[in-house]
Amino acid sequence: MKKRYLEIMDTTLRDGEQTSGVSFTASEKLTLAKLLLDELKVDRIEVASARVSEGELEAVQQITEWAATKDLLDQIEVLTFVDGGVSLKWMEKAGAKSQNLLTKGSLNHLKYQLKKTPKEHFADIAKIFKSGEQKGIINNIYLEDWSNGMRNSKAYVFEFLDFLATQPVKRVLLPDTLGIITYTETFDFLSEIISRHPDMHIDFHGHNDYDLGVANIMEAVKAGCHGLHLTVNGMGERAGNAPMASAIAVINDFLPEVTINVNEKALFKVSKLVSAFTGVGIPSNKPIVGDSVFTQTAGIHADGDSKKNLYFSDLMPERFGRKRKYALGKMSGKANIQKNLQELGLTLNDEELKKVTARIIELGDKKERVTKDDLPYIISDVLDTDYQQKVFVKSYVLTHAKGLQPSTTLSLEINGKTYEENASGDGQYDAFVNALRKIYKLLQLELPNLVNYAVRIPPGSNSDALCETIITWELNGKELISRGLDSDQTVSAIKATEKMLNII
Repeated sequence: MKKRYLEIMDTTLRDGEQTSGVSFTASEKLTLAKLLLDELKVDRIEVASARVSEGELEAVQQITEWAATKDLLDQIEVLTFVDGGVSLKWMEKAGAKSQNLLTKGSLNHLKYQLKKTPKEHFADIAKIFKSGEQKGIINNIYLEDWSNGMRNSKAYVFEFLDFLATQPVKRVLLPDTLGIITYTETFDFLSEIISRHPDMHIDFHGHNDYDLGVANIMEAVKAGCHGLHLTVNGMGERAGNAPMASAIAVINDFLPEVTINVNEKALFKVSKLVSAFTGVGIPSNKPIVGDSVFTQTAGIHADGDSKKNLYFSDLMPERFGRKRKYALGKMSGKANIQKNLQELGLTLNDEELKKVTARIIELGDKKERVTKDDLPYIISDVLDTDYQQKVFVKSYVLTHAKGLQPSTTLSLEINGKTYEENASGDGQYDAFVNALRKIYKLLQLELPNLVNYAVRIPPGSNSDALCETIITWELNGKELISRGLDSDQTVSAIKATEKMLNII
């Protein structure tokens, strides 16, 4: 069976810019236009609304100048209005060649917003089309609120479409302006229209108010539409438009009757750039482009991935220029940690892996987020125990109040016997060491001198899980180094001190 070619029109730069608080600069629009056409390989882009501002005019001029050098000018589209030709003059000044004329697709909009009859509206449209054709402009037309029109004034919609069949129009664009139709209505409405006008090019423009944007584009394609309007990250007014990344994945995986030209591998890059330009973050669980959507958290899933890819689906991250990750936290099993160790080129025996797993789960219980870059430090901390532990910091209370000197109450166990002291100091850790010195003085034991104290986080880590404190001590002319790891700087220093006590 011969596949139907489906045009993908991106309207991030026009409809997506209607996202609350979002406005692209001229240079940002040009950068995105190039990326959308050159790398993402969409068929067309809608870049602006006519007459909006001087900045918008400058942006479109820059885009059309670039597009002309690439023979892409016909793929640059501008929203225009039924305004007696003012929008067409703006387009000429901007150098654009494709207009998407905004008209009324429901009788309610026509009667109460324009206060005109269908005959009057059609006559105004015919004049603009004629003028556009004379200027060498491609005529496309939006039937605004078309979905409500099909629900409540179907006779008007078909009267409109019958009129358009007589006009020099290339594409009829059907927007679910308020995002109100269901997928069953999308299929039924479009099937009826396409059956009546089989030679008419129909685009479907879905909004996401009920989170049905992707479901509706699926049904639009099944009904036989010829093009879809999408936005990067689902940008758009209110709940936004049907999202580009999800729609492309769905088309490629579930709609074998059509073929598209979009480059899946560029979806993530474009998504990140749009987020950077707009300041609108991408939810971590947003399909295809969210930070965590290719991350396995449960240990059983990582284990299954190692056994005939039991938890893989067709949504492989490599399709989109991404990689699968395995989260580290309280849900981690040994399999998750093994996957991360493999990436780092590290190996542990079963006993070592058990200790590291327990430490990661402990951090997860504290709601700390552990990353792959933290692993070498956790391993070093957990396995740095080549001594028999006889000294235990059993408990401590650290206080720090405004206007008062920090103090510590410390409970220390040595060879099974517990000692308790309290002391103050210049800081919480200094107070801890002073309390420790009291205990060792009481036992007539010598403590080494602290000669260097360094704190760092694991290089490359973007988590807040770990802080490593490295302390250099001097005793009887010899130096020793101990390290402690914790999410709290003072606690990591106390752990380093406890290791030192056992080493000496």
